Amino acid sequence: MLSVAEALARITAAFAALPAETVGLTEALGRVLAEDVAARVTQPPTDVSAMDGYAVRAADVAQASEDAPARLEVVGRVPAGGAFEGALGPGQAVRIFTGAPLPAGADAIVIQEDTERDGETVAVKEGAAAGAYVRPAGLDFRAGAVGLTAGRLLSARDVGLAAAMDRPWLQVHRRPRVALLATGDEVVLPGDPRGPNQIVSSNGFSLAAFVQACGGQPIHLGIAPDDSAALKSLVDGARGADLLVTTGGVSVGEHDLIREALGESGLEMDFWRIAMRPGKPLLFGRIGATPILGLPGNPVSSLVCATLFLRPAIAVMLGQETAASAPETAILGSDLGANDRRQDYLRARLDTDAQGRRRALPFARQDSAMLATLAQADCLVVRAPHAPAAEAGEVVEIVLLSGGALNI
Repeated sequence: MLSVAEALARITAAFAALPAETVGLTEALGRVLAEDVAARVTQPPTDVSAMDGYAVRAADVAQASEDAPARLEVVGRVPAGGAFEGALGPGQAVRIFTGAPLPAGADAIVIQEDTERDGETVAVKEGAAAGAYVRPAGLDFRAGAVGLTAGRLLSARDVGLAAAMDRPWLQVHRRPRVALLATGDEVVLPGDPRGPNQIVSSNGFSLAAFVQACGGQPIHLGIAPDDSAALKSLVDGARGADLLVTTGGVSVGEHDLIREALGESGLEMDFWRIAMRPGKPLLFGRIGATPILGLPGNPVSSLVCATLFLRPAIAVMLGQETAASAPETAILGSDLGANDRRQDYLRARLDTDAQGRRRALPFARQDSAMLATLAQADCLVVRAPHAPAAEAGEVVEIVLLSGGALNI
């Protein structure tokens, strides 16, 4: 059986970043930039006041104090968006407001709390050094400076920065179109009548939500019965998709038809079965130009495999960096026995111990049929093949199930 690492490498190598498309700022949240974004303006465009007060020459107020205030002639008033047309001379001040451009000749701002106005004269009771409460031109960014780089997942802050840089349109990677097909005579859609031996299907809905959370566009193909002709007919609906994801039908039972039926449709299989739990019967290949990822039908196995393999595939198509980073870790909250030859992914809750360390507490039962346990989990504790027994307090690798834009 293939290792998890090798399976992941083969899957991600089969994809490339999708072409770019242009979107407006109102549609940019959660998209991935396809090119660097440089500012078209300088911000602020000129020296501006950071506070309400008076624009002055620092030399005129250097010795000002409560007991000996500097008295200046007020020669103008500058609101934000306005300007003082003249130049400030010795012994003069201009009433100024936050964001207003600094008058020529001025080099400091005295905040209004440190002044006392008397007609056309202002008493400055606290000195101000040159540059005090002045935002210099280009403090935030300058025209031509790159503020956002290609491959960045755009947040609300990023959208705000793009707007401030005067970039109303952005080039982002197209969302991957991921076709989803569940299989099995035993499953029905939520709300539909159920036979005595049927169960409600959850895979299509959970995977569609998963694809959306990862930045993709899900395409529902429905549920294929355990019939080769019907399965092949539904798979035709995946034409034009960037990836076909199936659930169920990839095990070794006589009703598991994915490999057999799609083999007749030209399935070129890269691999089938990997050394992991849950999720051993994972299939990856291609039907014509469409890659296919066959996930197990078990809902827990399906979502765990989606976390490990579907999410990175979507990330590649979105142009996101997928290089391995330092793994997340936690300390164990309970003892674990030795592992067998398959890499194990244990559902666990996270909390904090008395020393403030992140602690993972695996659920006592790890049956892959227990979807409620997965919903309650915060992470997966990773157990390498043949890992020895581990005691509470040991550091273990974990896979977070939420964070950032993703909430699995």
